[in-house]
Amino acid sequence: MKRLSSCLLLALSLTLVLAPFAFAATAAPVAPGADRSPVAPLATAVTTVTGIAISPLLGTGAYGAYQWMAAKDDAARAKLPWYAQWSFFGPALLLVGACAAKDALGAVVPPGLKKPLDVLETIENKATGLVAAGAVVPFTIDAITKMVLGGTTAEAGVAFAPDGLAMIHLGALDLTSLLNVLTVPFGIAMFAVVWMASHAINVLILLSPWGAIDAALKAARAGLLGLLTLSATINPWLGAALSLVVILVAWLVAGWSFRLTVFGSVFCWDFFTRRSGRFTPKENDNAMFAGGNLPGVPVRTYGRLVERTEGGLEFFYRPWLWLREKKVKVPAVNADIAVGRGLFFSTVGTDAAGTLFLLPPRYRGHEDVLVRAYQLGGGVREAGLRKAWSVVRELFGGGAARTQLT
Repeated sequence: MKRLSSCLLLALSLTLVLAPFAFAATAAPVAPGADRSPVAPLATAVTTVTGIAISPLLGTGAYGAYQWMAAKDDAARAKLPWYAQWSFFGPALLLVGACAAKDALGAVVPPGLKKPLDVLETIENKATGLVAAGAVVPFTIDAITKMVLGGTTAEAGVAFAPDGLAMIHLGALDLTSLLNVLTVPFGIAMFAVVWMASHAINVLILLSPWGAIDAALKAARAGLLGLLTLSATINPWLGAALSLVVILVAWLVAGWSFRLTVFGSVFCWDFFTRRSGRFTPKENDNAMFAGGNLPGVPVRTYGRLVERTEGGLEFFYRPWLWLREKKVKVPAVNADIAVGRGLFFSTVGTDAAGTLFLLPPRYRGHEDVLVRAYQLGGGVREAGLRKAWSVVRELFGGGAARTQLT
């Protein structure tokens, strides 16, 4: 029922935002030689924003390079936005190539050397996502709005000449400004949902112990981006239809993507700042993530582990980090719980129940302190993998996965 309500809400939002475009484009004049489809520019905008969200650095760099090559002369190129200049898309595409080479060699590069590179790539994906959401996406939506309402476009990079409905004022507010109020926030929200789902791939690569999984995840994302580009080249509406499918899927997995994004952010911060050297676990109420076997709590939910005065452990968390706080009782006694020391981050659990909690990298080297603070009878053990399929299931959120403590 919740999924159905979410889909209906998404459909209603799309209808409310697209309806003004459809009306405006139907009534607006069409420039000679331009695409005469009623709202073809809107289809192009949806595909462009979705493609950039899937891979911000590659999408922004490729989009900028396309605009630069499409410009007729140097004068037109000089008027292009900053992301369509050689000074940006040249280094951006080189960095994309370097990341691809790192992934291609991932199977032979030792994990201790590859993991820092994965951390840096995850941070890069966050940074370029923020840049694209704050600059590229609003600029693209604004340009498409003027194209739809104005009906006339100039050369690449030259300002749109407003005519038709764009010149009609309603209560001293022209329709371009009105549609920007509706579409720019919606475009950014659409970008954020798709970006979170795509960014989850970077976090999965960060957590994965095998280079083969990394390469498969990257290949799947690159294949989706290539399919989206090819579809848009064949027909703008085909690309827009595929983009809407991507947006819908991203909307449905938004909760899973958000938890992975938070986990990746904490992981990168602890790893990059070497926080473990400046951190000591508290005697109670320590922050950590839910594992795949904590009943009633989605995997990688961020919260606090608290030991009750009367005995036993409880996990407190807020869905989406800000909703009303909830708590669950840990289904294991302290005497059975152990801390598993991993290569990059440690876990808390039992042999019977499996992984109950995931510890951020700041706890690396402080496992003994955590055991004493919560009086965990299992002590500290080296974490071993029971079987590869279980680890893969836990990586992607499967609740039945277990990690063996040996």
